[in-house]
Amino acid sequence: MQKRTILAAFLLAFGLTAQAQRFFTRDAKVQFNSETPLEKIEAVNKSGTAVFDAKTGQMEWKVLIKSFLFERALMQEHFNENYMESNRYPSATFKGALMQPADMDYKIPSVNKVRVKGALTIHGVSKDIEVPGTITIGESTLTFQSTFTLSPADFGIDIPGVVRDKIAKTIVVKVNATLSPMNK
Repeated sequence: MQKRTILAAFLLAFGLTAQAQRFFTRDAKVQFNSETPLEKIEAVNKSGTAVFDAKTGQMEWKVLIKSFLFERALMQEHFNENYMESNRYPSATFKGALMQPADMDYKIPSVNKVRVKGALTIHGVSKDIEVPGTITIGESTLTFQSTFTLSPADFGIDIPGVVRDKIAKTIVVKVNATLSPMNK
């Protein structure tokens, strides 16, 4: 009986360790900012999904375009209908990996500067990007943060001439997400 208890405890501990290699969230925050002398445009999406495999450094992120919220309803309508065509292209995705995943010990709380490289798909156009970020390792969570810029033109997003001076040529994007161990 004692051998079975020890074996069960070992299997349970091993199972929890193996499970903790993958982290997940459904409330990743992605926000962007476009600022020109004529207009400041900000939007936030607090319902992004992210999965991270600590063993391999692989990650996938997804945000629904219609979930971006703006200060003014008309901006949100124009964003979805005229620029992002969110009925045709409902989500933006990122599939990539940490540049050096083996350098971190995910069992020791710490703050780590990282670089992430992968394919970002927006508006049906995929582009390889490499961005800086920070991973904060907590007792049982990982918090990812990154700030980078994107150009709407790189993703085939046309800005009509009548509003071209109101929308910046590069958009500042901020990502902040706390991921928890994934349950099987």
